Amino acid sequence: MNYYIIIPTYNEEKFISLTLQSLVEQTVLPSKIVVVNDGSTDKTEEIVQSFVIKYPFIALVNKTSDAIHLPGSKVIQAFQKGLENLDENFDIIAKLDADLIFPKNYFETIIKHFQSDEKIGMVGGFCYIEKDGDWILENLTDKDHIRGALKAYRKETFHQIGGLRPQMGWDTVDELLCKYYGWKVITDESLHVKHLKPTGASYDKTARYKQGEAFYTLGYGFWITAIASLKLAMRKGKLLLFLDYLKGFWRAKKENKTMLVTPQQAKFVRNYRWKKMKEKLF
Repeated sequence: MNYYIIIPTYNEEKFISLTLQSLVEQTVLPSKIVVVNDGSTDKTEEIVQSFVIKYPFIALVNKTSDAIHLPGSKVIQAFQKGLENLDENFDIIAKLDADLIFPKNYFETIIKHFQSDEKIGMVGGFCYIEKDGDWILENLTDKDHIRGALKAYRKETFHQIGGLRPQMGWDTVDELLCKYYGWKVITDESLHVKHLKPTGASYDKTARYKQGEAFYTLGYGFWITAIASLKLAMRKGKLLLFLDYLKGFWRAKKENKTMLVTPQQAKFVRNYRWKKMKEKLF
C-alpha cells in the first residue's frame, strides 16, 4: 500500500530534522512526504530543504497566511495546501506533526492494520512525552482515540468523511464521522511515538475557549460538553479550564457557530457519546 504524508510546520527548527530522519528510516518508506512551511521565521525551510536534496520523495511547499496560530484552523489550512500538491495515487494519507520521532516499524505496522480489514478507516499509535528522564504516555485522551499529531486514513475513508475541517474539533469529528459511516478506528498501543513538544504549550486563553466552541460544533449539547470539559480539565491538571470550556460552549451557542456535523450526524454523535459513558460506568 502506498502512503503519502503531509506535515504542516511553523517554526519547528528544533524538531523537524528529527521527525524527517525518523520517517526516512522507516522499514516501509512513504511514496511522498510534503512538508508545508507555513510562514516560519526560523531555519525550518533551510532544514527541510536539506532533506529535499537528499530524498526525492520529500517536497517542500511554502505557504504564507495571516491566520492566528490556534489549534485546528491554521494547521489544517496548511494541510490542505499540502494536499493540493499531491496526486491521488495513494492508499493511505497521513497528517503528522513536525515534532515527533517515529519507531522504524511505525508505518509498516500501520499498513498491516489497514491490510487486515478493509473496513478499517483510521489507524494510529500513541504519543509519549519526556518527564524526569522517562518517556511516559501523554494521557490527554481515551485510548481509542487517535491523536491529531499522527492521523492515518484509508483513502476511501478520507474522501467519505469530507477530508479535514479547518477548525478546532477536526481531530474528533473525523473519528465520529468514521463511525457514522461504518468505518473502524484502530489504535495500536505497541507504537510509541516520541512527542517532543507538549500539546497546547503555546496556546493562550482564546484557544482554551475554542475547546468549548469545538464541543458545541460537534453537536455534543450542554451535558456531554460539561462532562467532557471536566474530564479534559482534570487530565490537564488545570480545573479552571473547565470554566473556560463552558464559556466557549455558551459563546458559540449564542453566536450560532457553524456546526461540524449535520443534525442527523449530531444525533448519532450524542447517542454514541452517551453509550461510551455508560459503558465506562457499568
